[in-house]
Amino acid sequence: MLSPIDVASLRAATPGTAHVAHLNNAGAALMSAATLAAVHAHLDLEATIGGYEAADQAAALRAATRTNAAALLGGSPDEVAIVANDTAAFGKAFWGFVLGGGLRGGGRILVDRVAYGSHYFATRQSAALADVTVEVVPSDDDGTLDVDALRDRLGDDVRLVSATHVPTHRGLVNPVAEVGAACRAAGVPFFLDACQSVGQLPVDVGTIGCDVLTATGRKWLRGPRGTGLLWVRRGFLERLDPIGLDGAGSTWAVDGPVLNADATRFEEFEQPVAAVIGLGVAIGETLALGIDAIAGRIGALAEGLRARLDAVPGVTVRDGGQERSGIVTFTVDGVDAADVRSRLSGAGVNVSTSGVAAAQLDLGGKDYDAVVRASPHVYNTTEELDRLLDVVERAAAH
Repeated sequence: MLSPIDVASLRAATPGTAHVAHLNNAGAALMSAATLAAVHAHLDLEATIGGYEAADQAAALRAATRTNAAALLGGSPDEVAIVANDTAAFGKAFWGFVLGGGLRGGGRILVDRVAYGSHYFATRQSAALADVTVEVVPSDDDGTLDVDALRDRLGDDVRLVSATHVPTHRGLVNPVAEVGAACRAAGVPFFLDACQSVGQLPVDVGTIGCDVLTATGRKWLRGPRGTGLLWVRRGFLERLDPIGLDGAGSTWAVDGPVLNADATRFEEFEQPVAAVIGLGVAIGETLALGIDAIAGRIGALAEGLRARLDAVPGVTVRDGGQERSGIVTFTVDGVDAADVRSRLSGAGVNVSTSGVAAAQLDLGGKDYDAVVRASPHVYNTTEELDRLLDVVERAAAH
């Protein structure tokens, strides 16, 4: 049974639903009318009085974005930085860790098999610059991170664990609170990629026990593109030395730059202020709906879609996992994922594909190199899922 969300009202407040069956929310969700209005209002203000002056007038709205993000994550506003996207957030935190001496003396970095490409690239770059190795932690047969294997690999020479809450190319949910407990017990820093979980699942940094969390605004939070979140545990902040300082993250004193005392040390002066304000509105709407209600509806839609896809001859659901999210991935025998996406687009249904280029550790070596990714949100309907199934059934029948 779907959670008690007023879907009709949500759709009425989401202009895009009148034009397309948008099942690509793991890529970029549809913004609400309120978010769009907030963005447009600030752009109008910039055009009327000037960009710097408009930013000064919007200081309280920008602060509200940080406050809303902290409330959603279970942290404090001073632990939140507003950045451009998830990859930028991870890069700022990771290279801050490197510059802060986190890899001094060599050792190992542990990553999971479902790591996203851009996160893994940073770890590989560090291996080339420092005397460190990158080690991939095995997964269980269903694709879930093997926490016992992680514990076995934790030791004095492990400098960092980087794990993914929900991968971009599978619907599974990793047991990240267990990862956090293992890392705390071993005294190892834990960076969490929450790009595909924040906004669709409950994410509490205290419960998870991570030191750094990264997320994006455009996906499940339904915010504007060009926005992201970096959360850094207050007690961990001083271990990170931000790269690329400017006047937003530090103050130019006589003897050199003095870093901000909070997570804003990772922010940049030049931000898309209208988009940041829009992100704050979008997160506020998430808080108002309630993340548990959101997770319940998304989960019900996704599980219903999986069950129906499983029943189609020639279609294989590829999610795996003991717990699953709103991402539903599948392949169609004899039909390329890109072709399936194209057919769906022609029928007014938005989906995405996810391939080996973004998930080499997990998809590399399989008998398929890409999946179709459907990702329903709270405003989607079973009728829209019917449209997707109709196209997929016809594709599978060749």
